[in-house]
Amino acid sequence: MAPAQRSKQRCASADTRLDDLYDYAAASLPRTRRRTKRASVTWTVTDDWPKDVPVTEAEIDVLEAWFGDLFDEFFGKS
Repeated sequence: MAPAQRSKQRCASADTRLDDLYDYAAASLPRTRRRTKRASVTWTVTDDWPKDVPVTEAEIDVLEAWFGDLFDEFFGKS
């Protein structure tokens, strides 16, 4: 984890008006961009799901309740 950055403390001068004290936004400085280090890792994707995934009636009811209009639009009303 990167160390926390410390912000500069700003002090108001004695001749500052009170309504200027509420200006908390400091002018943003352009950030320098560094290239990210890329690890040379090879990923392997495996599919270990069964050919047929069992679905319960309760799961079907939830999907139809939330996405019923979308299903009707795609597949037509049945």
